[in-house]
Amino acid sequence: MPVINADLHIHSKYSMATSGRMDIPTLGVQSVKKGIQLVGTGDCLHRKWLDDIKSLPEVADGVYGKDSARFVLTVEVEDTDRVHHLLIVPAVAKAEEIREAFEPFSVNIDTDGRPNLNLNGIQIAEIAKDAGVLIGPAHAFTPWTALYAYHDSLASCYGDMAPYISFVELGLSADTDLADRISELHRLTFLTNSDAHSPWPNKLAREFNRFQMEDITFPELEKAILRIDGRKPVMNVGLYSQQGKYHESACIRCYQHYTLRESIMKNWRCTCGGRIKKGVVDRIEEMADTIGHPEHRPPYLHLFPLSEIIMRALGMASTTSRKVKSNWEILVDRFGSEVRVLLEAELDGIEGVDPNVISAIRKFREGKVRVVPGGGGEYGKIEILDEETDDMAAAPGEPQRSLFEY
Repeated sequence: MPVINADLHIHSKYSMATSGRMDIPTLGVQSVKKGIQLVGTGDCLHRKWLDDIKSLPEVADGVYGKDSARFVLTVEVEDTDRVHHLLIVPAVAKAEEIREAFEPFSVNIDTDGRPNLNLNGIQIAEIAKDAGVLIGPAHAFTPWTALYAYHDSLASCYGDMAPYISFVELGLSADTDLADRISELHRLTFLTNSDAHSPWPNKLAREFNRFQMEDITFPELEKAILRIDGRKPVMNVGLYSQQGKYHESACIRCYQHYTLRESIMKNWRCTCGGRIKKGVVDRIEEMADTIGHPEHRPPYLHLFPLSEIIMRALGMASTTSRKVKSNWEILVDRFGSEVRVLLEAELDGIEGVDPNVISAIRKFREGKVRVVPGGGGEYGKIEILDEETDDMAAAPGEPQRSLFEY
């Protein structure tokens, strides 16, 4: 059965703090270059963005096309408890239906692509179910706007609608090993999405899912998420969870890191006077009640954006520098997509690519990296290790396996 790569959570140019280039043409080009076959539209309740989506042909059941790119309707909404929910929508008509249901309860549905709703998780899930929309908590462990920031269980948020919830989005600060320490999540499919606010290579599809599906349609995607008729997720791909900006507990002002015990002893107030924000790893430790993975859980592959590998290899300060972009374009044009460059391509004899870049990609494949954890709103950092660096300093785990082994 064919497999497809999907990034199901992004935002359009109509969301707050997003790039003006988050438009259909740019997303179409960039998703193909990344090696992603299906992209969530994001923001599908926003009237202007929905009009843009409606201008696309429906090339398959619930899937809309721009050249070789494929889009499925998605939206992130915020409830009265500040919990964010990801909705995956079957068709434009269903987006219109839930928009009509939500509109009386939102003051910003047409001014922000991620609208605030004066509804709780139960009410949102009820509306989603009535429309045949898939729903699950977005970035479920993020300490500001997530399920486990304000609730201790699915039932606390979704009430008697909890059985309808079919997935949980892990977010950048968690991975499968962490999330599966909570037994109530074992029945759910885990999604890893980028939550991209810009279309550039270090944001779009920095996390994605690989599904086994017969075709790229909404019904096939729904079956894959629900794990029906042989359709299923076969891999989650994401950053090292330590890279997430809320992985460890840390001060939101000076970014000093603290253990959970230290944070409690200091009453969650940093020496500098700033607030210590509880990290994802500590929040999961509080709720953990099991170890191991359910039988259906696919492997989790840690992947790092190619543009950031190039940036570090060249000693540049930005992924948008001319040298970084030039090396990235040569590699992607040569091998067809970023995913292939990172994990599959034969890297010998590539004219125009700096030898330091080739060396850095090989080190990444071999797992020769060190992760400095993030926290308090500051992203963690990846260091590519020198040959003489002690291997014990590298991130735990085996060298990166091929994307196509799964």
